[in-house]
Amino acid sequence: MTTISTNTPTAELQALDAAHHLHPFTHGNQLEQKGARVITRAEGVWLNDSDGNRILDAMAGLWCVNIGYGREELAEAAARQMRELPYYNTFFQTTHVPAIALAERMAQLAPGDLNHFFFAGSGSEANDTNLRMVRTYWDAKGQPERKTVISRWNGYHGSTVGSASLGGMKGMHAQGGLPIPDIAYIDQPNWWAEGGDMTPEEFGLERARQLEAKIEEIGPDKVAAFIAEPVQGAGGVIVAPDTYWPEIQRIVDKYGILLIADEVICGFGRTGNWFGSQTLNIRPDIMTVAKGLSSGYQPIGGSMVSGEVASVMRDVEFNHGYTYSGHPVACAVALENLRIMEEERIVETVRDDTGPYLQERFESLTDHPLVGEAKIVGMMGSLALTPHKESRAAFAADPGTIGYICRERCFANNLIMRHVADRMVISPPLVISRGEIDTLIDRAWQSLDEAQKRIEDEGLMKPAS
Repeated sequence: MTTISTNTPTAELQALDAAHHLHPFTHGNQLEQKGARVITRAEGVWLNDSDGNRILDAMAGLWCVNIGYGREELAEAAARQMRELPYYNTFFQTTHVPAIALAERMAQLAPGDLNHFFFAGSGSEANDTNLRMVRTYWDAKGQPERKTVISRWNGYHGSTVGSASLGGMKGMHAQGGLPIPDIAYIDQPNWWAEGGDMTPEEFGLERARQLEAKIEEIGPDKVAAFIAEPVQGAGGVIVAPDTYWPEIQRIVDKYGILLIADEVICGFGRTGNWFGSQTLNIRPDIMTVAKGLSSGYQPIGGSMVSGEVASVMRDVEFNHGYTYSGHPVACAVALENLRIMEEERIVETVRDDTGPYLQERFESLTDHPLVGEAKIVGMMGSLALTPHKESRAAFAADPGTIGYICRERCFANNLIMRHVADRMVISPPLVISRGEIDTLIDRAWQSLDEAQKRIEDEGLMKPAS
């Protein structure tokens, strides 16, 4: 048997990875030719790879390591729970203390009357739950024809068959026979790319009113819910104009449809409040959570459900659940994560100190010739890359070409910064310091300079016609 450790040479690790590991959202042959980056350890906001590089992780893993890497308290919480009760399910009229405690804690934290929790193992699972729950809810209320859920193009709600259908990622829909029936879509509120000659305020209202038009087109008696992220994350950190969410709230209230706020990325301090719904004054009936719930230390997610929805669901047997719903170790780690966030006032620090500082430094990147827009809410932000700022032009090259070049320069400069098409996005751990923010911005600027040189050298600094 092969002995594999962090001391194994990088080339050998890459060869073994290519031989046996199928990666998500990856072209396997291309990765094999390039070789995967092998991460060996992490602490705070910093990663180490097998070549000895120290890398600033400006993406907090996958938007999730909110309290940073290397917190011994979470390891100890997991070990304690594994020794006491490593696993038990919550089926068959059974429960356990970690699930009880976490559900009760979430009811205290969540806004409004979101006071019931359905456990899942991820955000994808939780959104599958939401899809079934809203249809079961309306069926129980004697309106079984209310099945359609409206979503947004370029929204992201997971990668299972159900959750990928709820999302509006056309590249995902192209594989596996998606979307499933009874999902409809409206356009995203991306003013930079799609606003044309409208002001942001006009555009926000136009995009929100597409929801009302879609409800009328389908039939108000056939629409179950509208699902959206408070701030679109994987779609490129798309921050809607200020007019957007008040109008969305008016419309869902008018038609009496359920509002699902997907807080998988926005939740647990990312926007400067515990939840993005608080930042943007949204009143959801169901709220999807995951990622920051355990800071990524354990796989856990779930659906926060209003009292009214929960009261209807309790009248039926909901034939739905997961083996690992409310896994005791995941719950124990999540509880410890929430304790640390509260005691160390991490959310308040983001809101009052490091978040405003990051915003100031991040928005200064608009002085770079490649950057047309810098949008940021709390600690999630994006840069729109453009060859011509005044016209908000896209590049003539295929979408993503320029973003990929910039991302590769970031990686070369030991900065994890993601690209979504030709937007560069960040969501650093919430514990990032002011000094580390300075390092992030310095490396981003250097990477933009290097990307610009390559783009110009290859004749790619051309606007689309």
